Amino acid sequence: MTTGTEEARIPLDPFVTDLDGESARLRAAGPLAAVELPGGVPVWAVTHHAEAKALLTDPRLVKDINVWGAWRRGEIPADWPLIGLANPGRSMLTVDGAEHRRLRSLVAQALTARRVEHMRGRITELTDRLLDELPADGGVVDLKAAFAYPLPMYVVADLMGIEEVRLPRLKVLFEQFFSTQTPPEEVVATLTELAGIMGGTVAAKRATPGDDLTSALILASEDGDHLTDAEIVSTLQLMVAAGHETTISLIVNSVVNLSTHPEQRALVLSGEAEWSAVIEETLRFSTPTSHVLIRFATEDVPVGDRVIPAGDALIVSYGALGRDERAHGPTAGDFDITRTSPNRHISFGHGPHVCPGAALSRLEAGVALPALYARFPRLDLAVPASRLRNKPVVTQNDLFELPVRLA
Repeated sequence: MTTGTEEARIPLDPFVTDLDGESARLRAAGPLAAVELPGGVPVWAVTHHAEAKALLTDPRLVKDINVWGAWRRGEIPADWPLIGLANPGRSMLTVDGAEHRRLRSLVAQALTARRVEHMRGRITELTDRLLDELPADGGVVDLKAAFAYPLPMYVVADLMGIEEVRLPRLKVLFEQFFSTQTPPEEVVATLTELAGIMGGTVAAKRATPGDDLTSALILASEDGDHLTDAEIVSTLQLMVAAGHETTISLIVNSVVNLSTHPEQRALVLSGEAEWSAVIEETLRFSTPTSHVLIRFATEDVPVGDRVIPAGDALIVSYGALGRDERAHGPTAGDFDITRTSPNRHISFGHGPHVCPGAALSRLEAGVALPALYARFPRLDLAVPASRLRNKPVVTQNDLFELPVRLA
């Protein structure tokens, strides 16, 4: 077995000019690929489905950044553009074991299935409002800016009890939070301002609780144990970040996939296929999250004929493993909503850290997409798919814009 410390690493493109090609190269490198994150940070990437499932439940891989040798040695600067994703503050995302179970159970008390389903009416209302604002006589619009972005942002703000007046500033801050191009001098300021907004929301809800998730997190308890303000702030930041970015990409990528596969679009519009099949196939084929940062090895962890050395970091390359032929068959590279075999993608994660907002994201897409195509059944791309450009975000499969002709 090899640790690969001396081998050439595959650099992840900070401008994300060819995500599909990059994912294919990572997959071809084997289940464990030596990669380099923007900023010259060396990590490992798991790129095959079966190995990813195993590693996501392996207790030797933890979320504590203090296990990371490069962090302990001071090799990761505080203004590294991705530091907010590698070290986002104390929440259920960054702890393991009993402490993770504690935080997750308290969050689960607040984010119940009933609360998520209760959002259906509000999601429908917001969807209809945004569709009403689109030009009724057709024409070309940026569907991301006009529909796919505001819908999940309004939904998550409503769910969390965040004032809508804060949304324009949050949009700017989260773009800086995810981007590999944020100037170093702005990284710490961005994280500080985000924490300040979330902290202000928590303070307001402590003073005047409402029917929202922030108030529910404040009130949640287990055997008298409550979340601290710092834990609630980090949880809010995590859930707002993941809650809107994932759903934006899911809606955008679904539209792109249906536009570039008109025969599939015809099936769902005729009722021969379900919208749920569109959503699940898009989650697999064009996974909203391309790479998830980061887990750290507490000891040497063998993966195939390689080893993740103790103290090294691992990322999960969902963009690569979503099209793994070993898991999804010889047609893994095809978008096909009529697949007869079960679609067992893990695009929302696997194991104890599986995304708690997966049901809400599926609900939003399940309301938004049928309503969009019911209003504009001949909706199509206004430019060739080859001209669509990804944003410089190595963790998200996200476009700058989505110009469509509403027809």
